[in-house]
Amino acid sequence: MAGRWIEQWDPEDETFWEAGGERIARRNLIFSVLSEHIGFSIWTLWSVLVLFMGPEYGIDPAGKFFLVAMATVVGAFIRVPYTFAVARFGGRNWTIIAASMLLLPTVAAFAVMEPGTSYTTFMLVAMLTGVGGGNFASSMTNINSFFPLRKKGWALGLNAGGGNIGVPVVQLVGLAVIGAAGGPRLLLGIYAPLIAVSAICAALFMDNLAPVRNDTGAAKEAARDPHTWIMSFLYIGTFGSFIGYSFAFGLVLQTQFGRTPLQAASITFIGPLLGSLIRPVGGRLADRYGGARITMWNFLGMGAATTVVVLASVKESLALFTTAFIVLFVLTGLGNGSTYKMIPGIFQAKALAKGMTGEAAAAYGRRLSGASMGLIGAVGALGGLGINLAFRQSFLTAGTGTSAFVAFLAFYAACFTVTWAVYLRRPATSAQPVTEAKPQLSYAEV
Repeated sequence: MAGRWIEQWDPEDETFWEAGGERIARRNLIFSVLSEHIGFSIWTLWSVLVLFMGPEYGIDPAGKFFLVAMATVVGAFIRVPYTFAVARFGGRNWTIIAASMLLLPTVAAFAVMEPGTSYTTFMLVAMLTGVGGGNFASSMTNINSFFPLRKKGWALGLNAGGGNIGVPVVQLVGLAVIGAAGGPRLLLGIYAPLIAVSAICAALFMDNLAPVRNDTGAAKEAARDPHTWIMSFLYIGTFGSFIGYSFAFGLVLQTQFGRTPLQAASITFIGPLLGSLIRPVGGRLADRYGGARITMWNFLGMGAATTVVVLASVKESLALFTTAFIVLFVLTGLGNGSTYKMIPGIFQAKALAKGMTGEAAAAYGRRLSGASMGLIGAVGALGGLGINLAFRQSFLTAGTGTSAFVAFLAFYAACFTVTWAVYLRRPATSAQPVTEAKPQLSYAEV
């Protein structure tokens, strides 16, 4: 595929950045957000489609939770190849391909969305929407290469937040369709032309970075680094919660509190909307105060909000449950921004610990953080699978989601402890021995 390639790119050079690098980076960010936004909408499409599936479809709540879980798991695993596709094909070129691929699950859902379709068919079509989850990994890897370290928290937060907001947008569109007494095919018909627009915009306005090349050595090194897996664990707690709750919120309201599809849809979008909007704020706070500090205290807040959700679930208080759940959504978004900011900072700290300085340290940080993002994003998204399976089991055994929320509370406590123990209790020197002559950057600063 022919494409526009930028041969030289050095965002850490302030002269280069101010002379035009920033303008190019911002332009690519804008259209990366558009593509990722549509991708998230398609990935979470079944969180809306299941609301249309009344008794005539013959699928119980457990079956619906399993449908949305299938979309989640495919979206998680496909993030790994999508991460490395950017370097193989170029950020612009791959965005065109990835955006165009969203037509496949959209058209397939349009064809099968009617009573009488087998559950197996629904499950296969739901799995196809997982390609939308892959867009996040390629988009974040691409934008990570465009911005200097000092700007990454805000840029990655804005990129991810703009993508995440595709979740509440598709739910709002679904609400409008349900409110207008339209069917699910109307919702799908709205998104097909938007997919084409995002692919065309990527072709017209985005660029490929020639210095970004597939580096199998970087992938292997990132996979061997314990910080990749520690951050994956933390990202399960933040993004895994965000995407898992985004899929499940409407179903929980319908199943546990007896809300109609219209009533559920009128509330479902609020949490993902606020969680998406605040993600860049999490990145900005991490830029200023350190991602580890923001992440640790954010997990404490998530634990507190989950405790209130459990109490509301036991007392069957819809108002308290909804309010606490929305607060929990906001905190997942804040944590998404702060955890992702930590990734390039961690590898920058490792570069300094190795005695690197200047552009050498920056290049090492970009190389390893870009390679690790796909793995971290994939494992983190699996948290969404865990949440939906936990809800499925909880409703099967007890008829409520209370026991699932208790399990989530325990997990947030573990995330809080890990963040403190690894990134705040000890400086970088205790995590990796270095000589005192080498420059130091505490992981508490990442």
